[in-house]
Amino acid sequence: MRAFLAYTAARLAIFAVTIGVLILVVDLDYDKPGAMLLLLALSVGISGVVSYVLLAGLRDKVSESLTGGIGNQRQRFERDRAKEDSSDSQP
Repeated sequence: MRAFLAYTAARLAIFAVTIGVLILVVDLDYDKPGAMLLLLALSVGISGVVSYVLLAGLRDKVSESLTGGIGNQRQRFERDRAKEDSSDSQP
């Protein structure tokens, strides 16, 4: 869970920094209806690429923790199922 929260916080931070940089660099007329939507779309795209490159290690940790948790649940399920099967076969 900690890895997931760290990854999410890092993604949000990269997104916020991207929006800030774009506001400073791109000269948009914010009175136009689509200007903010364009800024958000650019921010999502750029921050997604940056996150993909920079956060590979955190993403791997999140993946490992998720697959480890699923593996533990599967082991418990199989153990409980075997216990139930053995109790059903007894007269």
